[in-house]
Amino acid sequence: MTTHAAGSANLLVRRTVVIGVALGCVVALGFTLAHGVVRLDVAAAFVALIALGELLQVRLPGDRPAAPIAASAALGYALLFAVGGQPVSQPIAQVAGVVGVGVAAGAGIQVLAGRRWHASVAVRRVVSAVVAGLVFRTTAPHSLATLRVSQYKNDLRWVALLMVAVVALTGIVDLAIGAFVRSSGRRVAFGWMLRDEIGAGAGLWAAVGATGVLMALATPSMNLYALPIFCVPLLLTQFAFRRYAAIRTTYRQTIRSLSRVAEVGGYVETGHAHRVSSLAVAVGREMGLAETEITDLEYAALLHDIGQLSLTDPIPGGSTLVVAPVERRRVAELGADVIKTTGVLDRVADIVARQADPYRRHREAPDESLPIESRIIKAVSAYDDLVGESQGPESTADALERLRLGMAYEYDPAVVETLTRIVAS
Repeated sequence: MTTHAAGSANLLVRRTVVIGVALGCVVALGFTLAHGVVRLDVAAAFVALIALGELLQVRLPGDRPAAPIAASAALGYALLFAVGGQPVSQPIAQVAGVVGVGVAAGAGIQVLAGRRWHASVAVRRVVSAVVAGLVFRTTAPHSLATLRVSQYKNDLRWVALLMVAVVALTGIVDLAIGAFVRSSGRRVAFGWMLRDEIGAGAGLWAAVGATGVLMALATPSMNLYALPIFCVPLLLTQFAFRRYAAIRTTYRQTIRSLSRVAEVGGYVETGHAHRVSSLAVAVGREMGLAETEITDLEYAALLHDIGQLSLTDPIPGGSTLVVAPVERRRVAELGADVIKTTGVLDRVADIVARQADPYRRHREAPDESLPIESRIIKAVSAYDDLVGESQGPESTADALERLRLGMAYEYDPAVVETLTRIVAS
């Protein structure tokens, strides 16, 4: 299956799942309205909180959208068993309907405001709430739905432990769904993508799950006042995430500006660094690199030609393909020395330093110590040098053929195959 066909199939699967969950929420809402809403005031409060949480989204590493307040409110409602000391036994259909309405309300406001809305991520919130509600109601004592809290107050610690276990299971399911979605259409092992998803989102999921559990446990005694009180820590966390994201954006913009120095000085073609960076990141994602590796790859690709500033005479066209291997390695090492002076990009400097090294040497096994990021930059930079800004079918085919001829020693075959799929899509 080609990359284009795999991408189309992946898009079809996503749309089918989104439509299916949306229809399920509509049916659940209709069932709830037909049989009567259990504690309409409580349901309305959670709908409002979920909708507000949808508007206060943050972005995790790897451009992963997240809505911690909405997710914690959805979990809190799924685990809710009492309000003000009185038992509340909302059916699973009502949980799905309430969470669906809250998500839809927040999404509608975002669309009207011209902001981007991620349907697949919103679907994960609905699915997580339904899974948590089903597991909790299946395993929780029947007394939670029939007795006042004062009659089993001493046993709440066991209920709390059960909630923590349910949230942990729900978190695993949610992260697994996210990994499946991100790995669909790519030649990446699901296990690899799941580890990356856990590394990027497990910490926030722990905070979301803890807040949802606290909401459910505190509402019996604090009534609905528990909802805004326990959302404050998550709100502060979101502010911290936003500041971190702003710093990363400024950092990336600074590196992009630095990468243009070689272009302004006439050492490389205009746009070369940006094209290499974009294509290298696409190759890296297709090959299943972790988000930290993707970030290093992006920075290294932007700065991979900065060593040419040390040359007395610029290389014609800025293409290191026309110079001897010894000179290519010297340029790479000079660039790495410049990057190391920052004191914070040592990993990026190591990638740049080895970008000119061959995939394997004559009569030797492939060099396992050569970073995959260096292999990607080597192939992608050579490809861009060969096609330039034309990107026509003939130049693309010729460039890819040139890379294939060098797969015996210079270029990693896996990288060249991945690059071929991407540019051919």
